Amino acid sequence: MNNLPLAPAIVTDMVGSGFIIVFSFLSLRYAWLLTKKQPENFLWGFLFYFCLTLGAFAISRATGHLLKHILLFSGNHELWQIFSPVSGGTNTLLMTSLAAVTLYYHKGIEGYQAINRKAKSLKEAYDQLENAADQLQGMNLHLEEKVAERTLELSASEKKFRNLFNNSKDMVYFSDPKNHLLTMNSAGFKMLGYPSEGAPALNLETIFKHESDWESYYNTLLSQGFIEDLEVEFAKADGSTISVLLSATAVSDDKNQFCGCEGIAKDLTRIKTMMAQLSASEKMASVGQMAAGVAHEINTPLGVILGYSQLMMDDFPPESEQAQNLAIIERQTKACRKIVADLLKFSRQSESAREDISINEILMDVLAVTQHSLNMDHISVHRDFAQDLPPIVGDTERLRQVFVNLVNNAHHAMEKQGSGELTLSTRYDPGSHEVVATVRDTGHGIPENIQTRIFDPFFTTKSVGKGTGLGLSVSYGIIQDHGGRIEVESPVANRPSGENSPGAAFHVKLPVMLVETASVRE
Repeated sequence: MNNLPLAPAIVTDMVGSGFIIVFSFLSLRYAWLLTKKQPENFLWGFLFYFCLTLGAFAISRATGHLLKHILLFSGNHELWQIFSPVSGGTNTLLMTSLAAVTLYYHKGIEGYQAINRKAKSLKEAYDQLENAADQLQGMNLHLEEKVAERTLELSASEKKFRNLFNNSKDMVYFSDPKNHLLTMNSAGFKMLGYPSEGAPALNLETIFKHESDWESYYNTLLSQGFIEDLEVEFAKADGSTISVLLSATAVSDDKNQFCGCEGIAKDLTRIKTMMAQLSASEKMASVGQMAAGVAHEINTPLGVILGYSQLMMDDFPPESEQAQNLAIIERQTKACRKIVADLLKFSRQSESAREDISINEILMDVLAVTQHSLNMDHISVHRDFAQDLPPIVGDTERLRQVFVNLVNNAHHAMEKQGSGELTLSTRYDPGSHEVVATVRDTGHGIPENIQTRIFDPFFTTKSVGKGTGLGLSVSYGIIQDHGGRIEVESPVANRPSGENSPGAAFHVKLPVMLVETASVRE
């Protein structure tokens, strides 16, 4: 074993020590380049310090081996004995450091990963904050535009509601918990007869004509929260009454406490009037048919009675009791025949002539006949005739009969007063294409409860012997036969100041369109 040559081993040891130094420094350089490229990477930093320790160990070990061989070949064994412990201790210390760095590598990795996770979390939070900041900045930049856009939307919505509120033809109102009207549209003020500007403060309860209607409305509103199609009567400013169809909804606050209501009321007065007129027309049509049959059946025996009574009167002296009794029979028979004739006129069984006529001329003819009796009772006559009225087509005699009946009724309504005023007026209504003739008096008026009955056959308020109750019925039938209508008004609106009597006005409305129809037929 001692005879083996040591030169190859020594050369290999020295060459290997040199390579260790070279490779360790190459690794150290590569680790340094990685650390420089990614200084935040923990792994490259660890490898750099690991290679630095490895390089120091390689230098220490290689230097020790080289120094050993140089000193031994040169015969300085004693000097090597001095350096040998130092070299070995240094190598051991560096090897221990290298082992310690290697052993604690996984702890460093865990710390690095924890730091990375924390850094990633912080980065995400930072990104979120940055995004929120960008959004907030964008909102701040566009906040004014969005506010302006929203304001325009609200303004458009409010304008639509305001137009609906103001332009509605029905009453629209809002009230508070104590039922005071907070807001009401102009149609509501007009419906109640109050001015839109400067109207007094109104309470919803006082508008109801009947207390029972108010209690039903209010209790139902509180219990159900709404009212739908409730038909009630409202009191107008002038004391008159209108029928309305009422719908309302209760308004509650956040605590579900009643804080007012909002509602709509539709005026039914005109509809009710039209329904009453339609009902009256149907009733009078059926009565007219019956009257026509009765009149024809009665006419024949009345003619026989009248004829025989007149023949018998020739057999007795005029002063005799028999002649006087026959005169009574004749007179009463003629009265019956007049009633039958009126019934026939009411039922419109007779033929009537049609021609172009002027309402003004008919009224002048009627005044010529009746004015003397009117003057006898101190009733003054006023004429208010519109000029250039379009002509209508009708029967002059039958229309004259209508206005004679109306003037006589007005005369009877004022004769007990000892004086009065009768006004006859005409005008043209371009909206309905009608000529309107009005006969107005200052008499005692017509009670509201009988206004729907005055056109019924045989209905009269006159005493026995003063009238048969057929005058207005016949007049109604004649006007209806002409395609027109009669409307009654009592008390009369817009009476002159100082006039206390309610009065009555009959408006006869005849269509002028019949002129065109007649011309086409011709």
